Amino acid sequence: MNRVAVVGAGGQLGTDLVEVLNAGGDYQVFPLGHGEIECTDPASVQKALRETRPDVVVNCAAFVRVDECEDRPEEAFQVNAIGAFHVARAATEVGARGVYVSTDYVFDGEKRSPYVEEDWPRPINVYGASKLAGECLVQQACPQGLVVRMASLFGRAGSRGKGGNFIESILRKAKSGEALRVVDDVRMSPTYARDAAVAVEMLLRQNARGLFHFANAGSCTWYEFARKTLDLVGLPNELERISSRDYPAKARRPNDSSLVSTKLGPFLEGGPRSWQEALKAYLVEKQYL
Repeated sequence: MNRVAVVGAGGQLGTDLVEVLNAGGDYQVFPLGHGEIECTDPASVQKALRETRPDVVVNCAAFVRVDECEDRPEEAFQVNAIGAFHVARAATEVGARGVYVSTDYVFDGEKRSPYVEEDWPRPINVYGASKLAGECLVQQACPQGLVVRMASLFGRAGSRGKGGNFIESILRKAKSGEALRVVDDVRMSPTYARDAAVAVEMLLRQNARGLFHFANAGSCTWYEFARKTLDLVGLPNELERISSRDYPAKARRPNDSSLVSTKLGPFLEGGPRSWQEALKAYLVEKQYL
């Protein structure tokens, strides 16, 4: 039975990953939240991993508040890069494989088609730069490790750093009668955290190494994502399309950071389901349908 430590176990992906790993009975899972590990403190990381002695360490912890990263770059790099390095190096020291969860924001969005693993990263904000630095440091500390880039996660647990997720925000505003204005010129790949967790488990089971992309199939704008959400739930609220120029933010966002994988096929039979199917599954899980 493989022993798997999940760092950031209370977060959006970490919550689903712990459940997926526990479901099959093939893993002994050690959920490590802030109470058990502080990734920016190497002594804390070493202590946690020496006590649990995992075979695999999956690092889901991150400073994900993209706009705040612009004001707090030191903290962003401390968590997303240096902290990731501490976790990866400690994993190697105890003989464990290191797994790092990264982001579509390592790209600049100028390709105008989905990014594959072979594409050259070029982040345009601090968050993306800190995650790319994390990728490099993890690969240096764990040469046989695994990096999985994901995009626009939504899951039952929500993102603690962001106070929920986009779907919950849209539904909350719709039910309260607030005006709904959503950006329609930024494309991305919505990714259901449960599907991402299943993909990570499959990669672990098959001893995958190197860099992979995972996102639900297809891409859409945030407006299209919101419109589909409201249609599925049966809310007739009007939705106004706006430009990203009308929604000022400190951090620049890629115009199209959608992801696709050229490497996932042999590991995940049939590939990821569509984002529309994943969204419906999420709404069922949350009992909106």
